[in-house]
Amino acid sequence: DEVIRKRLLIDGDGAGDDRRINLLVKSFIKWCNSGSQEEGYSQYQRMLSTLSQCEFSMGKTLLVYDMNLREMENYEKIYKDIENSIAAAHEKISECKKQILQAKRIRKNRQEYDALAKVIQHHPDRHETLKIYYDLFGCMCTPFPKIYILWLQLELRRKQFHVLLSTIHELQQTLENDEKLSEAEESQETQMETETKQ
Repeated sequence: DEVIRKRLLIDGDGAGDDRRINLLVKSFIKWCNSGSQEEGYSQYQRMLSTLSQCEFSMGKTLLVYDMNLREMENYEKIYKDIENSIAAAHEKISECKKQILQAKRIRKNRQEYDALAKVIQHHPDRHETLKIYYDLFGCMCTPFPKIYILWLQLELRRKQFHVLLSTIHELQQTLENDEKLSEAEESQETQMETETKQ
């Protein structure tokens, strides 16, 4: 078993190169020691055939070696292409996440605007309100109706200012929430990138 194992290790891929070389050496020794010319010629022919077999085997091995080198280059190219496509996919994913965040923000703003528009539509506009109050208090000849109308205008302005302030506070809260969300997503992306690098 040990001898067979050593022969297989020496032989390489099992093509019998070691045995052929040994036969070539033995044939060369026989050829050197051959007595007759016919025996020397037959030994010479055997040596040539063994030598051609060795050359053929060596050529085949070189071709296999070249093929393996080309395959390794091809695999490296495929590996680089896969790495590039993975990087492009990561960039696309990050861009899509940003677009989703922007779309969510726009949708939320539109919902807030629609809610404010519905609240505003429930109340009459300033001209109609002033007309109603003037009609109610227009018959008085004293300057009281003007003061009252001005007071009503002031109350209307206060309400509008209150609506404006509440909208600003809601928008500030939305922006803070968006910033927290984007920071959390950036930390997740950096954590994912570190994990993929490891």
